[in-house]
Parts: sequence; C-alpha cells; structure tokens
Amino acid sequence: MISDHRRTRRTTSYARPARLSLLAGTAVLGAALTACSGAAASDSGSVPGHGAGDAGTSETRISVNLQGRKAAAGRPVTVTLADGRLKAVRVTAAEGAALTGRISGDGRSWTSDRVAAPGTRYTVEATDTRGGTDGAGFSTAAADRVNKLTLAPGKNTTVGIAQPLSIVFDHPVKDKAAVEKGLKVSTSNNTEGSWGWLRDYSGRDRVDWRPKEYWKPGTRVTLEADLNGIDSGPDGGWFVRDYRTTFAIGRQQVVEVDLDRHRLALRQDGRTVMDVPMSAGTPGGDKASWRGTAVLMAKEGTINMRSETVGLGHAYDKMVDSSLRLTWSGMYAHAAPWNAAYFGVANHSSGCVGMSDANAAELYRRTQVGDPFEITGADAKGTVAEGNGYGAWNVTWADWKAESALG
Repeated sequence: MISDHRRTRRTTSYARPARLSLLAGTAVLGAALTACSGAAASDSGSVPGHGAGDAGTSETRISVNLQGRKAAAGRPVTVTLADGRLKAVRVTAAEGAALTGRISGDGRSWTSDRVAAPGTRYTVEATDTRGGTDGAGFSTAAADRVNKLTLAPGKNTTVGIAQPLSIVFDHPVKDKAAVEKGLKVSTSNNTEGSWGWLRDYSGRDRVDWRPKEYWKPGTRVTLEADLNGIDSGPDGGWFVRDYRTTFAIGRQQVVEVDLDRHRLALRQDGRTVMDVPMSAGTPGGDKASWRGTAVLMAKEGTINMRSETVGLGHAYDKMVDSSLRLTWSGMYAHAAPWNAAYFGVANHSSGCVGMSDANAAELYRRTQVGDPFEITGADAKGTVAEGNGYGAWNVTWADWKAESALG
C-alpha cells in the first residue's frame, strides 16, 4: 500500500569530501534512511534504500515479513533493519489501532506482540538510533468466515457467588489453545480459577471460567478477550475484534433445596432468612428434578410454561409467576399454587421446585442471578450437567482444570 506521508532527504554539502569521510559512520546512515523514506511506501513491504554516493556507505532499509495486498493474517509482524539499530517501530492499522511489540537484543528487528488481523491495512514506520526513518505498508486478506461469541454475565452487572464467566461461540473452535491464550481474567483479589471447555446445551462450543470456590462478595472481575486475528480453526473462522467485559460479585447467599424433606431454605451470610415448604419433581421418571448445584441463570418473572417444550407432551400450558430459571432443560423455581396440597409433603411436579405465591415472590425478590441452588436428596433423575445451565460446580476442581486447553 502507498504510504500516506513522505519524508525529505537530509541535505549534505558535497563540496568538502574530507568532511563526508568523517561522517560516513554516523550522519550518513541517517541521511540514507531519510533518503529511502522519501520514496513512497508500497505494498512490497519495504522502501528501497539509497546508497550514500561518495561517502561509500551500504544501502540501508527496513523489510517487513508481511507484504502485498493479501498478506496472511494470524502472524506477528516482524520489521528488520538492514544495517544499524532500531530505536522505535510503530505499526498502525487503518482505523488507528497500533500493534505493540519489542525490539530484539541486537537492535536489528522488531516483532509485534499480537498477530495481524484479517482484512486490515497496516502502515509501518521505523526510526533508527541515528535519527533516520523508513516506512512500509501492507494489507491482510479478508476473513473467509467470521466467528463471534456471546458473553455472560452482562457488562457492569452484579451477580451471585456461583456465577461463572461463560463464552459461547457461534462456530466451532478447533484451535482451543490459541483462543484460550487470548483470554485474560483479572480479579480485584487474585481469585484462583480456571477455564474449562464444554459443549453448551445448544450444541455449540463454550468455555467457562469458574473460581476454585465460590466468589467472595465484592470481588470485581474483568475479562480481556484479545481475539482479533486469531483463527479458531476449520469451519470456525477468524475473530475480527476484541471483547472486554467487567462485573462484580454481590452478597453471599445460597439457596438449599432438600428433595427428601420437601423444604427450601435461603441463607445469607450463613443466616437463614427463608425456610419454606415446597414440592419438586415427581420421582421415578422424566418429571424428577435434577440434583447437584444449579446456578440461577435468569429471573424471568411471569412466563408461559408449556410441557411440550421440555418433552412432556401436553401435560400443561399455563402462565407461571415468580419464575427463576435454573437450567436450559427447563427446571425452574416458581409459584405453583395449584400444587399446594403437596408442599412440604411430597414431590409431585413436572420437574420444577414449586412454592406458594407468597413464598415464591419473596424468594424472587431476594435472589440474584448467579446464586447457587444446592439441591440434595434421593428423589432426583441425575446431576445437573456442565452445559445445562452452569453446572461446572458439579465437577471436581482437579477435573475442571483438566478441561482447560492449556492444562
């Protein structure tokens, strides 16, 4: 590509050859670099250097590993100086974003910290230690396929102590290690945690970051997903942007659901603030509830629940109040006044945890997205799976760390 600026040749008087001889090892290098930058930077990746004439110096110029109008994306940019030592290098994308990088120990080359992104035009500017400059330009080929992602929790939200940081990808991620290397989680109190790859309930690739233990209230969490220019692999496509999100951890509270005793308790900071009768899923079949730790995914309020959406035929179709989603497969905690005869007595629902209108409304008011629901008891059809909502807490810490692509 053509450079959008030109530099002028440093003037030197050729009337005194003895003086030129003295300058040959110093100022003439600067003159050569300035002279070569006087030509337009092209898509060849470098600008030819000009000789120093009577001074007898060699040609001096920079070269760039990526060249032309369809250079390969996904590679670091390397700028090499033919002679002398580099002082500074600036590689800038057309939209203004700059690639940071490092100069080698011998001063001859500079390599970017990140890779070149697809479909991007870059301008290269280099300065040597004697003040000379040179420039170049190149463009990368556009992406054949673009991969995008969905982040949870939402930006600048406050969530419960069990909420993982979860990323679901639009397309398959074959090069999981490359993607995971671009994901950086930082916390206000150095919380220990790990990424783990899993299959989302939707069937798409997903990676979650969960702490070793429940979050401490007040923790602030930041994700920097530096993915621009990373190829997720065959059928996945390129990432063409970076992502950033922050969230905070709210109060310490846990909902305990005892399937055998038919009771639900809400504990805040170790203190019981609710202990109410309930009725969960009918045991012995598909209507049974899940056990294990489920995480409150969303407070959905009043919604229409239809049995055919969860594979239970035409058993019910009704509006349900105070609905708290616990899994993608359709397990909720909610108001169920039609089931009042079984509260505290027996599990007799289609899989959800039902309570009186008043108790469900109170639980809805007090809970926050990300609160853990710890479900125990024999009357269950199995344990909440990792991808069925946020089931990572049902995996041991050792097993969870083993699901990292970098573990």
